[in-house]
Amino acid sequence: MSSLPILLSRFPLHTHPPVPLPSQVFISPTLWIHPTKDADSPLSADVECLKWQAYLALRGLSDLRVRTDVSSEGAIGRRLPNLHVSSSELLPAHHIPSWVDSQLSSPTQFEGYKNEVARDESRAWVSLLEGHVHAALELSIPRPSYLLSLLSPRPHPPAALQSIITPPPAPLSGFTSLLPPSGTHVSYQTVLTLYRDAISALSDRLATDKWFLGSESVYSLSLQ
Repeated sequence: MSSLPILLSRFPLHTHPPVPLPSQVFISPTLWIHPTKDADSPLSADVECLKWQAYLALRGLSDLRVRTDVSSEGAIGRRLPNLHVSSSELLPAHHIPSWVDSQLSSPTQFEGYKNEVARDESRAWVSLLEGHVHAALELSIPRPSYLLSLLSPRPHPPAALQSIITPPPAPLSGFTSLLPPSGTHVSYQTVLTLYRDAISALSDRLATDKWFLGSESVYSLSLQ
């Protein structure tokens, strides 16, 4: 019975002031990218991240940092790269061009292309290559065995086909079952057909001109 008063007694309630969060000092805009193959190189091993690194360099942005310790799961839409532009603002890749324009004191007209038509055509070809062509290349990459994927410490995450293929592929389950949607149902033949059409269209375009997008374009590519 000696322990009963202790169990029934009121415990004292002590309150403490909130612990202030450490102040985060924002140094400069930082591009979140996939890690590099060479530890001494700042260039990402991922082609999408490398493309945006080249874009920022070609637009003349120099006071930028790169960060390689953030996985794609922590990025907007689970896709890298992201551009951290302030202590409270993180941009996905497709918002980078408009941010670059806002940072330049004298923005390059049409992003360096000779005119608006060349800029729009370039964007259309890039969209085609990053869509149908990229999807076909992703499906053609041999996947590691289940055992090898378990032994690999940090396997490189494959690009999400949901974000590449237009329209996005349907899930494997979820429409006619009690299970939530999971996986993706990708038609290999459809992706291959779109890939062939894209390569054929690009071949026809490159066969008609000596210069791609015009010889006066900053990003023009000689076919010779």
